[in-house]
Amino acid sequence: MKPNIGKSGRIARAITGSLCIAGGIAMWLLAWPDTAAYRWLFSLLAIALGVFQLFEAKRGWCVARACGIKTPM
Repeated sequence: MKPNIGKSGRIARAITGSLCIAGGIAMWLLAWPDTAAYRWLFSLLAIALGVFQLFEAKRGWCVARACGIKTPM
């Protein structure tokens, strides 16, 4: 994986990744007493997405760009 995004794209992915992780943790804490599986699934999915975006920011690599999709940043 060679870098395919610039500094602004890396910053954007780091910010959105951090927000996804924070949102996932908040959903997890709010869903804790409830046993509904979909609430746990959404919170874990948001955390996983945030971790992946932080990975993209650190490596300077975007999966959408690697697939040929043009992104504005």
